[in-house]
Amino acid sequence: MPGRLNQKVAIVTGIASGIGRGVAALFAREGARVVGVDLNVEGARLAAEEARQGGGSIDVQAPVDLLQEETVDMLMADVADRYGGIDVLVNAAAVAEFAWIQEMTRAQWQKTLSGELDIVFLCCRAIWPHLIKRGGGSIINFGSVAAYASTRMLPSLAHSAGKGGVKAMTLQLAMEGASHGIRANSISPGLIVSDATRAAFAANPGFKEEIERKVMLKRLGQPQDVAWAAVYLASEESSWVTGSDFVVDGGMRAW
Repeated sequence: MPGRLNQKVAIVTGIASGIGRGVAALFAREGARVVGVDLNVEGARLAAEEARQGGGSIDVQAPVDLLQEETVDMLMADVADRYGGIDVLVNAAAVAEFAWIQEMTRAQWQKTLSGELDIVFLCCRAIWPHLIKRGGGSIINFGSVAAYASTRMLPSLAHSAGKGGVKAMTLQLAMEGASHGIRANSISPGLIVSDATRAAFAANPGFKEEIERKVMLKRLGQPQDVAWAAVYLASEESSWVTGSDFVVDGGMRAW
């Protein structure tokens, strides 16, 4: 039914494209008061326009560098002040470098771990006191099937390590948040069609065909396929769900 997130204040990072954009649009459609965050101003603006056409609205905060501690702290405090509190955080923003181990530089490795782990840690730490003051809330992080299995056609060493770290971090957040009513869960998507995955297809001949062979449901994922899982985890329907990882991959991991 519509309105599953009525009046919930939700911060969604990485709204300029891909999964973050899909989540922000669907949250807005389901009645959430969405604050959408990204470094990419034009992409964030287009996401807001897409949400408006769907009958919702997004309060765009861009450009915001989510790897700057003071910036993130100020963002969370400002949103909590303007909206009277925060209910949901969706950490969809990420930065990753892809290279085979013999070619990967330490700089690429560190950039990826920072762009997939630090970016989640900083947002979670900054929002924590506001969720406690609210009496609880829902944190939704994004892992990946790359944390479960390797891919022959994609040099994803650092990405796999980063997403495995997100999955582990989420378990600890669930434990630390339980006494405060804070739930923490992760979603591990399979390959979702986006600008980033299109670039990966172009850079790695045969990668798209490899993925298509693995998907049981015979189509590649779309951002909305993942966004519905996020709606569930943000809603009261999942009030007894924490410390879980939801694999949304069209059956890739099952065979």
